[in-house]
Amino acid sequence: MAENAKHNYDESKIKTLSSLDHIRLRTGMYIGRIGNGSHPDDGCYVLVKEVLDNAVDEFIMGHGKEVHLHLDGHRVTVRDFGRGIPLGKIVDCVSKINTGAKYNDEVFQFSVGLNGVGTKAVNALSKHFLVRSHRDGEFAAAWFKQGKLKKEESGKTQEPTGTFIEFEADPEIFKDSEFRVEYIERRLRHYSYLNTGLKLMLTTNAAPEPKVFQSRLGLMDLVMEDLEGDGAQPLYPPLHYTSKTLEFCFTHSNSRYGETFYSFVNGQFTSDGGTHLSAFREGLLKAVNEYGNAKYEGDDVREAMVGAVAIRLKDPMFESQTKNKLGNTEIRSDLVNNVRQELLHFFNRNKQIAERILSKTEDTRQLRKELQEVKKLARDRAKSITMRIPQLKDCKNHLDKKREKGAGTQVFICEGQSAAGSITSCRDVNNQAVFVLKGKPLNVWDLKRDVVYKNDEMYNLMQSLNIEDNLEGLRYEKVILATDADVDGLHIRNLMITYFFRFFEQLVQDGHLHILETPLFRVRNKEKTLYCYSEAERDRAIKELGGKPEITRFKGLGEISPKEFAQFIGKEIRLSRVEYASKPEASGILTFYMGKNTPERKDYIMENLVVTADD
Repeated sequence: MAENAKHNYDESKIKTLSSLDHIRLRTGMYIGRIGNGSHPDDGCYVLVKEVLDNAVDEFIMGHGKEVHLHLDGHRVTVRDFGRGIPLGKIVDCVSKINTGAKYNDEVFQFSVGLNGVGTKAVNALSKHFLVRSHRDGEFAAAWFKQGKLKKEESGKTQEPTGTFIEFEADPEIFKDSEFRVEYIERRLRHYSYLNTGLKLMLTTNAAPEPKVFQSRLGLMDLVMEDLEGDGAQPLYPPLHYTSKTLEFCFTHSNSRYGETFYSFVNGQFTSDGGTHLSAFREGLLKAVNEYGNAKYEGDDVREAMVGAVAIRLKDPMFESQTKNKLGNTEIRSDLVNNVRQELLHFFNRNKQIAERILSKTEDTRQLRKELQEVKKLARDRAKSITMRIPQLKDCKNHLDKKREKGAGTQVFICEGQSAAGSITSCRDVNNQAVFVLKGKPLNVWDLKRDVVYKNDEMYNLMQSLNIEDNLEGLRYEKVILATDADVDGLHIRNLMITYFFRFFEQLVQDGHLHILETPLFRVRNKEKTLYCYSEAERDRAIKELGGKPEITRFKGLGEISPKEFAQFIGKEIRLSRVEYASKPEASGILTFYMGKNTPERKDYIMENLVVTADD
């Protein structure tokens, strides 16, 4: 009876959480991923963004031209010089959900934080939160801990009007979070591009001299900085249009593959795009086809294009609280027509640039036609050789998303026959396949897509996964890179990540690409064997076993016996998912490490080379 009562579903089991408790219990609903600070979308940066958004909104409404941001370890302070929160409402504005002036169009017309949640979430998720508002010689301040009011204060002040907020994320929720200054700087640059004339000043304990972010040319500065980061040149001066509610800028690059677009709504970077970006693309295509009396496809027009689009909306609707994708469908037709009309005006006034765009688009179309012929030749060649892919040792089950089958299926991409032999002999033949690389694969970062069809290994891998056109037919749930833990193995791993990111970005974005973690050491005595994945684990194992245990350092996967390997790819398998970053975020680092910039890379290596005593 007691057991039944324990699981009984009655009125006593129904709970009503306060808004504060709900934010702390269901943090992901309010700030997305918590993370550890290693990704720009991690929660600690979302907290900073929520506070900065309010400061920037003051500038948008014509109040205050500077925002000061200071990082002191885990503690963040933001000072704006706007109107200041009304002194009698500072507690409500930072602690009561659905409280704020952003519901009032007379006070805020184009704000990101329209739902009255942002700063309240920061407060609830902070172990220390201070808000202080200065207005006309008076101030009011309030201190909180985990969203609960601890102290209030008010009085006279000589501080200029504006709002000061200081917070420190709660380590109970953000256990391992560390700020990376470069991610903060990127966000400040975005704010400056979208708010011409706004001066954002960043200081840290390590760099007390302010670093200033300010833009004169708006999105044109963003486009040019992106090109310069890759050492690329624009084919023509960027086309730049700006109005009160719409701004866009773009050009074609002389050395890019694919397209790179930044999109923003009310100053918020929408990393997943949305209605505004798709409407801009449609308007661009219509204008080019109308001006050139042609029927180009969108991919032909946008190939090698670098651009940015920003809109301001009174009532933006995002697909999540973190505002990564705009969902307002009602704006689409007007936005498409607006972009189309403005571009046609520009093309008619700047015929030379319009002809460059048409010429670039025609070149891309011709290349696409040639690629179709290369694809046909590759398929014919593959059929004439064999009906099977010789490098693939397949499994019996395969992923079938439509029928919801094949969950847990895996393919290991290995270097050489030695490693492949170990995995093949102990794998689960029902759910684990093996694809064998023949030495180091090609570095494809600066190559065009036709290399996938001209290089047998690249082509065979694509066909093995069945991802030529899209991921609909992907044959395995997890694509696992299984390389040695030495310099060559890491190089091969990076080459393969580059291959997938370059040509099959969606595979990475959807979380299918993983890295197999294998032990670096085996520590054993007569009674017990321990496998260690790091030097720290090795040291703990030595201490646990005591005495002088036998220590083996595995240099390659081929050194691990099939019997041992079985547990490393079985139930105890350790996988690290390859984290996805959008092309604007990732292209810079991939270009540096994988691109044709040998002198710069060589200089970096020589300046940062560490020689140990053992060497």
